Amino acid sequence: MRAVLSRWVDPFVVTLLVVLVLGLVVPVGEDAQRVVDVVADAAVTVLFLVYGMRLSTREVWAGLRNWRLQGGILASTYVVFPLLGLVVAWAVAPVVGDGLAVGVLFLALLPSTVQSSVAFTSVARGNVAGAICGATVSNVLGMVVTPLLVLWLLSDASGGAAGGTAAGAVEGSGGLGGLRTVLLQLLVPFVVGQLLQPWVGDWIRARRWLTLGVDRGTILVVVFGAVAAATSAGVWSSVSGWAIVALLGVSALLLAAMLAITWWGGAALRLSTEDRVALLMCGSKKSLATGLPMASVLFPVAVAGVVAVPVIVFHQLQLVVCAVLARRLALRD
Repeated sequence: MRAVLSRWVDPFVVTLLVVLVLGLVVPVGEDAQRVVDVVADAAVTVLFLVYGMRLSTREVWAGLRNWRLQGGILASTYVVFPLLGLVVAWAVAPVVGDGLAVGVLFLALLPSTVQSSVAFTSVARGNVAGAICGATVSNVLGMVVTPLLVLWLLSDASGGAAGGTAAGAVEGSGGLGGLRTVLLQLLVPFVVGQLLQPWVGDWIRARRWLTLGVDRGTILVVVFGAVAAATSAGVWSSVSGWAIVALLGVSALLLAAMLAITWWGGAALRLSTEDRVALLMCGSKKSLATGLPMASVLFPVAVAGVVAVPVIVFHQLQLVVCAVLARRLALRD
C-alpha cells in the first residue's frame, strides 16, 4: 500500500491542495493580505533570480544544434497550444464561466516545464540533452513571449466572452505597465542570475534542495495569496463543482490533443524516436512554477485566483498521464 501511494501520490500536490483549502476557508484581513502580497512578490523575484543562477548558458547553446526538435518544441508551446487554447476557451466559456475560460487561455500561453519534462524524457529513454535545451529556451522566451501574448490576446475586446473578461483583467493590471512590471520582477532578476551564474551556478546546481524549496515555496505562497484574495472578494461563489469537473474534461481534451500533435508531428518532422519523446514531453506541458507567479503579476489579485485554477488542474493531470506514458515508452524495443 505504501509503495502504491509513493508512486501515485505527490506530497507536494497534497500540500498544494491543503494550501488551496486553507485559502478557501481561512479568513484573511486586509493587513494580513498586504503582508502575503509583499511576501509573494519577494518570493517571485527570488524564484527567477535562482532560475538565472541555476541554468547553464552552455546547456542552451549545446542543445540549439537540433533545430528541428527545438523549433518543434517552440511551435508547439507558443503557436499550436495557444491556437488550440483560444478555440477551447471560447467554446467552454458558457460552461465554466468567463473567469475560468480566461484561465484556460492563459494556461495555453505558458512556457513548458523544465524539471518534469526532462525527468519524463529521461524515464522514457528520450533525448535528455534536447529536452533540457528545449524546456530551458521555452522558459527563457516565456518571460517575454507569454506576457506579450497575454496582453495581445486577452486585451482584445472583440475576442468573445473570454476576451472581454480578460480585457478588464489586463486593464486592471495596468496594460503595458503590467508588462513593465513583469520585466522588472521576472526578467531582470533572471538576467542578474545569469550574470552571476559563472560564479554561483555550480554551487546552486549542486544543492537541488535549495532550488526545489524556492520553487515550491513560491508556488505555495502565491497560491495561498491569490486564493485567499479571491475568497475575500467572493470570486469562488462563481466556481461550482460542475465547473471543476468541466475543467478536468477540458484539461484532458487539451492534453490528449497536444500529446497526439507532438508525437505525430515529430514523425512528420522526421525526428528520431528519442527526439520525438523529447518533443512529446516538452511540447505538451505547461509550467505551474512559472504560470502562478506570472498570473499574480499580470492579473489583479482576485482575478489571479480564478485564473490559477485551470493551471493547477492541468498541471496535476499532465504529471499523472505523462508518468504513465514515460513508463510505457521506456519498454519499447
